[in-house]
Amino acid sequence: MNVSTILIILLIGAFATYFSGDKLASKVALLFSLAALGCSIVLLNNFSAGENISVINSWITQPKISFALNADGLGLAMVLLTAALTPIIIFSSFGNEYKNAKGFYALILFMAFAMTGTFLAADGLLYYIFWELALIPIYFIALIWGNGDAEERRKAVVKFFIYTLAGSLFMLTAFIYLYQKAGSFLIEDLYKVDLSACEQFWIFLAFFLAYAIKIPIIPFHTWQANVYQKAPTVGTMLLSGIMLKMGLYSVIRWQLPLAPTAAKEYMYIFIGLGIAGVIYGSIVALRQKDLKKLLAYSSLAHVGLIAAGSYTLTLDGLRGAVLQMIAHGFAVVGLFFAAEVIYRRFETREIGEMGGIRTQSPKFTSMFLILVLASVALPSTFNFVGEFTVLYSLSQINIWFAILGGTTIILGAYYMLRMFQHVMLGETNSKTFADVSLNEGISFAVIIAVLLFFGFYPKPITDLITPSLETILQVINKN
Repeated sequence: MNVSTILIILLIGAFATYFSGDKLASKVALLFSLAALGCSIVLLNNFSAGENISVINSWITQPKISFALNADGLGLAMVLLTAALTPIIIFSSFGNEYKNAKGFYALILFMAFAMTGTFLAADGLLYYIFWELALIPIYFIALIWGNGDAEERRKAVVKFFIYTLAGSLFMLTAFIYLYQKAGSFLIEDLYKVDLSACEQFWIFLAFFLAYAIKIPIIPFHTWQANVYQKAPTVGTMLLSGIMLKMGLYSVIRWQLPLAPTAAKEYMYIFIGLGIAGVIYGSIVALRQKDLKKLLAYSSLAHVGLIAAGSYTLTLDGLRGAVLQMIAHGFAVVGLFFAAEVIYRRFETREIGEMGGIRTQSPKFTSMFLILVLASVALPSTFNFVGEFTVLYSLSQINIWFAILGGTTIILGAYYMLRMFQHVMLGETNSKTFADVSLNEGISFAVIIAVLLFFGFYPKPITDLITPSLETILQVINKN
């Protein structure tokens, strides 16, 4: 078995879901997503046993393009994140009804297919194809099944699409330039290209524009909050839990090794942009009255810190960034799902219209509190492991970076706990808040179990990703 198997399962699953009809679509999609998760676990076991599960085949002769999928520890970690979150996201949606459900769930699986391909691609043009394919399903998911006024939703989604597509075109231009130098799109050949300092600057900038929009890093974040708010919660979970990780992963896999001289020269600028996102996202989150918008700006703050850690060019920085990517993926999906559970009962996302949930649903309150504490990186949660490692790496570069980046702990604790107080405590809302259903409880339990288990024992993931990160650092430090 090789890594193309998981792509085949997801692609077949997308078509099978669509042709299964609206009544069976959700169950078929869940079945195929679980099959993909099982496949990813088998691939991990084979990889750990030393088996070569990568794929490389000639695809197009002129220009020279290969169907190349590279399964190292870093790529497998991101594939496992995608494979684990996809069934959770699908299962969490069972409490909602969707028109044209077959199209909705088929798009989710197709998006998972494209994102998985992005994490595995070892050919520049193949990677670009998967990168762009992931944009199509989320565009339709947000546009057709989104919330609020249709015209406002259309404007938000179109802005996101145009922003992301424009950034990707800069990346494509960089790949074409690199191909002319290397004669190949294979990542191992692109790594070997000898570029001048000026050439590296433009390559670095081209990739940065694509990734800064996707992550997002300020000042390229203006699409994020509105799209997160207008998209259905499933779409928001896909965007925040997995899709933005494509940009963060790509910084490590593609941007830094392809332009290492530029990465070293402009390190302080890009670390500064990441930390600026931490501070800006936290301050704006303090002022939000809409629960989904508050969580969107909270996510902006967290990914700013992850980006800052990536640009330190240290093993601790890269390792902490990857750990935090995975932890953030589970925590943010859990938080957005909690917001959806509240919306199902109260039919509002306005924090001021909530309250009193604790007296009506102690179970939900307890689970929501654990997710909030994980989000603010309480020790013993997975988020703490990644966040502490990133802050430690920043202190190695400049202690002020660590101090400023650490504001995410203080500000995050303040706005998240204040939000919890307004939403869960206080006077009882006039509407009844039913306790969590079995489906909802299972979704929360799985997410919380992951956050707590790896909070106490992150070694399996650390051991998986460290060799790949060391290899990438060797490429960077050769220049």
